[in-house]
Amino acid sequence: MVNLKAYIQTYGCQMNEYDSEIISGLFKERGYSLSSHPEEANLIILNTCYVRNKVKHKIYSKLGEIGKLKKKNPELLLGVCGCLAQKEAEEIVAQAPYIDFVVGTFNFHRLPQIVEKVQKNQQRIVEIDKEGIFPEGLPKLRKRKFSAYIPIMRGCNNFCTYCIVPFVRGRERSRLCEDILKEIEELSQEGYKEVILLGQNVNSYLSEGKDFADLLTEVNNVEGIERIRFTTSHPKDLSEKLIERMKLKKVCEHLHLPLQAGSNRVLQRMGRGYTRERYEEIVKKVREAIPEISLTTDLIVGFPGEKEEDFEETLEVIERIKFDGAFTFCYSPVKGTEAAEFEDQVPDEVKKERLRRLIKVQQRITEEKNELLVGQKLEVLVEKVSKKNPEELQGRTRTNKIVVFKGKKELIGTLIGVKIVASGCWALRGKIL
Repeated sequence: MVNLKAYIQTYGCQMNEYDSEIISGLFKERGYSLSSHPEEANLIILNTCYVRNKVKHKIYSKLGEIGKLKKKNPELLLGVCGCLAQKEAEEIVAQAPYIDFVVGTFNFHRLPQIVEKVQKNQQRIVEIDKEGIFPEGLPKLRKRKFSAYIPIMRGCNNFCTYCIVPFVRGRERSRLCEDILKEIEELSQEGYKEVILLGQNVNSYLSEGKDFADLLTEVNNVEGIERIRFTTSHPKDLSEKLIERMKLKKVCEHLHLPLQAGSNRVLQRMGRGYTRERYEEIVKKVREAIPEISLTTDLIVGFPGEKEEDFEETLEVIERIKFDGAFTFCYSPVKGTEAAEFEDQVPDEVKKERLRRLIKVQQRITEEKNELLVGQKLEVLVEKVSKKNPEELQGRTRTNKIVVFKGKKELIGTLIGVKIVASGCWALRGKIL
């Protein structure tokens, strides 16, 4: 028998990570083993993202590299799926004419059948649907044995002017509560400790009369699961009912709530559906309900038309709110979005200068917040061996802080008590109790 090996590279968000776990599971069922080296694979799949142009360029660069392997081995099968495939199938084929298949976000669960067709007919297949129902019960080859991603919905209805997601992931479709719970109960039986509920906007989950707050309550009742996380939340849909349910025992004290900008003028042009004042009001309610919560956010600088005073307003807001951490980006125009057509684009050098200033302010705030944790005893889920030191482990607190500490790798996947002995911007240092 041929020794079948698949190399799967994933770009982008946690939803893509989950989709790649399904792709891996589907091919494992068909006799493939996974390889971490593309040069030894019979099948190479790039599961792609299209949030920013920088990622898009990385993907095309990788396609060029893999094209050289295809030249050496014409039997090698090469394909692209995910968001870039959904949006730019023709461009992918034009840039990489040696590619064997391009599959969109609604079709990736059919990849094994598509690969078989390519092998049989010796012809390229491009399969892109504009909508579709995602099947339940697909096999998954999960990367971790203690924490699992669980999509509760797919797609987005918000149409922020900078974002391509509604065009590549479609409109919102919520999974049935019973299907989500079945998947989580199976994970619990396998020994999983943590689930991370995923959606482009989890707050707008709605299925058979149950909203996201109701779903959290149901998941909280699953025996064996000890931690519940979720991402991403949209500020305009964060209800008081949801804030109340976030106090449930298993729901971790961490909220990722993208602000994007601190200027109302910019927020309006982004199509975000809330003001700076409304955002700060939500944060106040969350912190009153859950004082120990850590709050992280996304921030975009250099959005078209952003003036210096708009950017200063963003700095003022983050000084007031004091986020525990932030993912910060220069605005990147994405073809097919409304904002990419705005004429008042901000020069790159201005974007970069503002980003540097923003990062400097946020790093100081993060360091100040982390210093307050020194001396505290915290529960940590041990995740992996530290990359920097094989004698150290890395874990995560309920508030999503990374902690590094000395310990044996047998502790991976367990919940332990750790005393924080030092702090930094990116991680805390701890000692096992």
